[in-house]
Amino acid sequence: QVQVVESGGGGVQAGESLRLSCTHSGLTFDDYTLAWFRQAPGKEREGIACIAWNSRRTWYADSVKGRFTISRDNGKNSMDLEMISLKPEDTAMYYCAISQKKYASGYCPSLPFNAWGQGTQVTVSS
Repeated sequence: QVQVVESGGGGVQAGESLRLSCTHSGLTFDDYTLAWFRQAPGKEREGIACIAWNSRRTWYADSVKGRFTISRDNGKNSMDLEMISLKPEDTAMYYCAISQKKYASGYCPSLPFNAWGQGTQVTVSS
């Protein structure tokens, strides 16, 4: 059974930084894609960052490009999201997700993500 756990959320002031982490277990295959999604109150869930198995391919939503950095460590079954220059509009529940599909190019959130964590809350105050 696949388990996905996020950590690192919290409350910060605008302009500050935060690092989210995701660990997973139970996968029986390689070459999977990892991603971060977020959902703000009253809004749909949106994909914000993806990373391919070999870390050579990444994708970012325009809203976070240049401020967020996604990384992964396959040996530790982990993924991080480094967030700088946080804005109040970044306030949301952040989710880690896994896709069995290999990410090569294009709009990464369109891949089928079928393993999700419970989420970690990020609140940015102005």
